[in-house]
Amino acid sequence: MPTKKPRGQYHHGDLRAALLEVAPAVIAERGLHGLSLRECARRLGVSHAAPYRHFADKETLLTALAGEGFRRLVRAGREAMRGLADPRDRLRAYGLAYVRFALEHPEHHRVMFSCEDDGRIAPEDRAAGDEAFELLRETTEEATGLSGGAEMPATLSFWSLAHGLSMLLLDGRIPAEHTATPEAVEALAASVFDRWRG
Repeated sequence: MPTKKPRGQYHHGDLRAALLEVAPAVIAERGLHGLSLRECARRLGVSHAAPYRHFADKETLLTALAGEGFRRLVRAGREAMRGLADPRDRLRAYGLAYVRFALEHPEHHRVMFSCEDDGRIAPEDRAAGDEAFELLRETTEEATGLSGGAEMPATLSFWSLAHGLSMLLLDGRIPAEHTATPEAVEALAASVFDRWRG
């Protein structure tokens, strides 16, 4: 008998987008090793073969998920920086958006920095990662006045700060009194980035 589609889940239209929506939920429950196209198909109520029209295997699904994560990060960064004239404030805002994104989308965040480039990453997904880094590099260049390659150490320094703080938060390595509420986390991140500014 045909599989009945679960109520409130995939019904029609863009199966590729639906797979990218359900994959983070599977990862959250089962971890990266527990993700499979078969499980995604089961949750969406489609045949086990249907996902293979869009993704050759689990790895291509993960690289697409990473690309979607980088696109979301860029949108969050640009939105956070909108209306800020001081480039130092813009850089700080991007850092806060980076941490916020990691906490709001932990599955995307982990996948974004764990996928191996085996040559099968779609050009648009590779470009999304490049755009996220270039936005950071350009903003760091404006904030520091360094250019011509001299801005790269500062760019990597700020990225290390934002990424390291994000991972410490995701892994529960920071004392609970600093992370009890979203407001506490935001204040902690702001304080960390303010120290980078000097």
